[in-house]
Amino acid sequence: MHIVDLIVFLLFTGGIVVFGCSFWRKQSTADAYTAGGRAFPGWVVGMSIFATYISSISYLGYPGKAFAADWNAFVFSLSIPIASYFAARHFVPFYRSQGSVSAYTFLEERFGAWARIYASSCYLLTQIARMGSILYLLALPMYVLMGWNIQLVIVVTSMAIIAYAVLGGLKAAIWTEAVQGIVLIGGALVCLIVLLCSMPDGPAQTVRMGWDAGKFSLGDMGSSMGESTFWVCLIYGVFINLQNYGIDQNYVQRYHAAKSLKEAKFSALFGGYLTIPVNLVFFMIGTALWAYYQVHTGDISADMAQKPDYVFPYFIVNALPVGLTGLLVASIFAAGMSTVATSITSSSTIILTDYYKPLRKHCSDREGLWVLKVSSAATGLLGIVVALAMLSVENIIDAWWKLSSVFSGGMLGLFLLGYLSRRTKQTEAIIAVACGVVVIGWISAWKYVGLDNPHIHENLSIVFGTLAIFLTGLLLTVLTGKRKRKNVGNQNI
Repeated sequence: MHIVDLIVFLLFTGGIVVFGCSFWRKQSTADAYTAGGRAFPGWVVGMSIFATYISSISYLGYPGKAFAADWNAFVFSLSIPIASYFAARHFVPFYRSQGSVSAYTFLEERFGAWARIYASSCYLLTQIARMGSILYLLALPMYVLMGWNIQLVIVVTSMAIIAYAVLGGLKAAIWTEAVQGIVLIGGALVCLIVLLCSMPDGPAQTVRMGWDAGKFSLGDMGSSMGESTFWVCLIYGVFINLQNYGIDQNYVQRYHAAKSLKEAKFSALFGGYLTIPVNLVFFMIGTALWAYYQVHTGDISADMAQKPDYVFPYFIVNALPVGLTGLLVASIFAAGMSTVATSITSSSTIILTDYYKPLRKHCSDREGLWVLKVSSAATGLLGIVVALAMLSVENIIDAWWKLSSVFSGGMLGLFLLGYLSRRTKQTEAIIAVACGVVVIGWISAWKYVGLDNPHIHENLSIVFGTLAIFLTGLLLTVLTGKRKRKNVGNQNI
């Protein structure tokens, strides 16, 4: 890396860490640590939601998918407006009316402590898997750039993020995300412009080559549920994004951080809608990378071309002008650091509100703040372990989608059951969740344990798990209601 690029990169990342740590004096209470003072303007919270959503998985994984195949994965992004609309209309007012900052207190009120523990456990597993995936992708540019030991890069980078997440709490996460969001958008746009202008016949050549090769395809429009078709990606996106905006602690915590209901609603819409054009830029970068190396065939080795997640960092290293390389690496780090810090902060909040406080009814505020900081460090360290395990993964997007689908546990179905069906009781909910877990296990693990092939794509385990929980719970509620009415009628006779 050129000295100029190194300076740009170090100034940005070092500045973000120092800026995040500067909030440590303002975290005097557990509520300040978890809700950030509840006084943020909507655009700042919206930018934070956007930066949480756009992680290194998006920044490197989406260009990698478009480079290796087509725009099928972009269909996932088309579902975001649906989720953000429902969030602004229903989820934001609902959560701001609740007394707890936890997204899962409602489930305990409806179905008992087991429901809160089940949903929060699924959330924690998902966040640890997400942190691992992102930390791995954060290390890739430095590995490609300088040949540094990738394990060492993962550990050092993680410790820096953990430091400001532990010290600064949610306020540090939100403000640093707002800055990082601006940087990552600027970096992506600059890179796309450079790529398009590097073609011999100009930007139109990239579009023409990509169109002729089918690189802009959104996927097969067939009805198969066992392949990654347009409809499979769209349905998966609707369910995972409704879960993100509806029951994900990362988002719920930000709804509480806004200074008013109006600002909170705006933040959900702003953060969601901004994601679509930015994801469009990422996919265009992937297609442009493919066209660039079709023309400049001698500029990339066959081995490197077979590693889609490595191609974008490779281009940054070898093709960008001095100064821009540092900016792009900084923007990749911005995307990852913001999301990891958010996952650490929200996970520690869940550990305090859903696990520690129920056991310690008279937990003092000082004690709660101590628990938040210790659990923040612990979840960050678990993320490092997962990141090291990710080194053997071929495509990070595929791995992350599978993990998030399985670890979701269909908890969206449990939330909808409690929210929409007021007559459903604890017993019906327990049976429904058991059915959902069986469905998820069958779809995701049939090939490993010798079960029959369900002919359903693994990513759809969240869809069928959610539906199994919700519909089973409704059916049992109806049947139980009929049985009770029949018994009352027999007693009257």
